[in-house]
Amino acid sequence: MKTRTHSDSPARFDRLDALRGTAIVWMAVFHFCFDLNHFGWVRQNFYADPFWTVQRSCIVSLFMFCAGMGQAVALHQGQGWPRFWRRWLQVAGCALLVTAGSWWMFPRSFISFGVLHGMAVMLVLLRLAAPLRGWLWPLGALAIALPHLVQHPVFDSRWTNWVGLVTHKPITEDYAPVLPWIGVMAWGLAAGQWVLHRRPLWVTGPLAGPLHPLAVLGRWSLSFYMLHQPVLIGLLMLAALAR
Repeated sequence: MKTRTHSDSPARFDRLDALRGTAIVWMAVFHFCFDLNHFGWVRQNFYADPFWTVQRSCIVSLFMFCAGMGQAVALHQGQGWPRFWRRWLQVAGCALLVTAGSWWMFPRSFISFGVLHGMAVMLVLLRLAAPLRGWLWPLGALAIALPHLVQHPVFDSRWTNWVGLVTHKPITEDYAPVLPWIGVMAWGLAAGQWVLHRRPLWVTGPLAGPLHPLAVLGRWSLSFYMLHQPVLIGLLMLAALAR
């Protein structure tokens, strides 16, 4: 049986990929509904209706948790800083593209610190914090609680709202500040470290056949994230012209 060498690609964990794929499908459905509302096909309040705001929080939480678990896997497989930085540059570059695209479509509410921006910052912080292991659980809880306990107007500008200690949510199409979301990612990292040490089969075990498409989708999460909205918006624009 062939063993993996250092030059081979790291082994994929299908179950984790499928979980990430589930988040992607949920996100795409959410964005499709948002786009329908934007083009006037439906009338929903995505900024205040709990049906939509709670879904958005759950989707982002699942993404951040998977990102934390992904870092646990990468460290478990001996991923060095050079490979980390290559992937990080992809995330950061895509974050800049999101800012540029959203500024073109929504100049008054463009995305200055959305999900990808938050991930770019938090991945570096958690990579450094990974040796804390079990301490990531209480630290994550503190990060989640802190924005509810501390707010100050100094954090309300576009230059500082990335911290998360704002007195009111900024006017933007997407907002994922470091606090509280680094807490969710920290829990994902801690959970991944625990599972890989105590219950590795939870992530390394076989995946049911019908779920394999989700795993494939989860492996291309960043590409799908960047492409799905232009495709959905383009299709809806064509549908609007054909009405």
